[in-house]
This record gives sequence, C-alpha cells and structure tokens, in this order.
Amino acid sequence: MFKLIDKIAEEKKATKEELLLLINNHSPENYEYLAKKARKVRESIYGKKIFIRGLIEISSYCKNDCYYCGLRRSNSCAERYRLTKEEILACCDEGYPLGFRTFVMQGGEDAYFTDEVLTDIVSSIKKKYPDCAVTLSVGERSMDSYKKLKEAGADRFLLRHETANCEHYAKLHPKEMTLQNRMNCLASLKKLGFQTGCGFMVGSPYQTLQNIVDDILFISEFKPEMIGIGPFIPHEKTPFKDEPAGSVDLTLYLLTILRLLNPNALIPATTALGTLQTDGRERGILSGANVIMPNLSPVATRKKYMLYNGKLASGEEAAEGLLKLKESMKKIGYEIVTDRGDFSK
Repeated sequence: MFKLIDKIAEEKKATKEELLLLINNHSPENYEYLAKKARKVRESIYGKKIFIRGLIEISSYCKNDCYYCGLRRSNSCAERYRLTKEEILACCDEGYPLGFRTFVMQGGEDAYFTDEVLTDIVSSIKKKYPDCAVTLSVGERSMDSYKKLKEAGADRFLLRHETANCEHYAKLHPKEMTLQNRMNCLASLKKLGFQTGCGFMVGSPYQTLQNIVDDILFISEFKPEMIGIGPFIPHEKTPFKDEPAGSVDLTLYLLTILRLLNPNALIPATTALGTLQTDGRERGILSGANVIMPNLSPVATRKKYMLYNGKLASGEEAAEGLLKLKESMKKIGYEIVTDRGDFSK
C-alpha cells in the first residue's frame, strides 16, 4: 500500500480503482504513512502556518428542507434568528483586533438576505477592513446574484456539493433540490472568479464507498480552492435522527488523501471533528488541514445555529478561546497566523 501512496503523492492523481483499494485498506499504519506525506505536501506550500477564519452565523432561517440539517424548514423546534448589519459588523469589530483577516458569513437560505441586503453588508465590511477577505456560505443563488456579491467585494464562496451522485443526493434532499443545480452553482462561482469551496459529509446516510470515491474524483476534476469535509452528525429533529454518526478516523484518512491530490487547497479542520472528538481539530491539522474557523457569532445566538446535535459553540470553538487554540496548535508544531490565508497557486 505504501508504494501506491507514494505514487499518488508523486503524481497528484488517482484512478477510481486505486482509491477504492486505498480506502478499503484503511488501517492505522496506512493512515500514519498518508498523514506524514500529507503534512510534507502541505508544508512545502504553506509551511507551518494555520489560517483562522472568523465564522459569523448570520441566520438560522432556511427555506430548504434537507433531511440531515437541524435548520430545515420543517423543524418547528428550531430557534430562528437573523443578525442585523450592525450585529455582523460588530462581530468583525471584535475579530479584527484578535487577528482575524477573513470573515465567513454563513447562514441558511434566508429570503431576508436579498442581493441588496447582502451586497450592502459585504461592501461595508470591505470598506471598513480593506485588508480582509470576505467569504460567503449562503447556499444556492442565481449567476446574477453571485455576480453582484463578487462585485460588492466578496472573495470566496463555500458551497458543499454534499455528494457527486444524483441518486444519493436525492436521498439527502427534498425533490425540489437537485444535484444538477448545485453543480451549476459551483460552476458559476468558479466562472466569476470566486475562490470556491466544495465538500461532503463522511458517513452520511446511504453513502457507499463508491460515493466517496466519486466525491474525491469530482473534487480532483473541479479543482476547488477550498475543500470542506467532516463527519455526519445526526440532529434529533430530522428524519436522520437515529442514523449513526460518521467516523472521525475515516474522515481523517480521507483528509490525507484529499491533501495529496489537491496540494494547494485550503482545507479546514471542521467543527464537526472537534464536536465528535476533543482533539479532533488537532488531528485534522496533523492529517493535512490548514484552516480553523473559530466562532465570532454573538454568544446569545450560537446555540441557536444547531446544524446537528452537540455542535460546539463555546470554549476553543469560540473566538474567546483563541489563545487556548494557539497553544494547542503550538503543541503539535504549528502556528496560527494573522493572515488572509489566500489560496496559493
């Protein structure tokens, strides 16, 4: 297996058969070898730097009814809120002195955030903090909408594809949502010049090994600037409430493979990893990730943005824990830097 790993690391590509073989032979020994290679590849481009993003969860309203998400419109128990422009800017005001140079506005697909409202917020952030990047993660919109957001100053856009298989996509989403539309949105974002992010859940219901391989191959072909993967975690008020959570170990194994195939990508050690395992984010960094996204949202709203059960909302996940986070990264040989952390070509 080590020879295959060496080949993939050298060529930065893998066939469907090679990926199936590699994932089927998931073992502690193969993981350690992969992780060592992944760290070497990442450090050849980004050194020991870990980039931080200030996450601002702007709305828990969502028009969609995705079967895995706690914010789905059918969840009548969800606590709904949306931040005002002033509240969002206050989050940036808190984050900037702490060293955040990227602000990530994430939210459900909330009709309140029209192009007019969102472009005003984006341009206001860019005017106040011109040395900062603005990342959006607000779902599927039209090409025209994405264009307006880009022109307002948005630099990056995160939109997980969730699965590259149409049948699997249909099992995770209501019929009005299609994989084709999701892929069209990703293509539009790339065309407009956004640093674009895609990704998937590991261990989502009905996911097969072949689905995972297809996801990895899609990512290699699409060449996103950002790749976000994390273990599936069920939410008690969704149809998948009784489904088992995804594997942290498999997620880390896949992170190493994604780093070898996408050497320059910006890859976060996700909140979901930290939720399932106390040292999940540290292990994510040791598996090739190079981004962490502490929460800058107002403390009062953090527990309302509950995508899945037990989501971290305080401690190291929160901006107040940044010093502790810096210490934990230092212990494993990495340094959190004050930097926009752009994609390195």
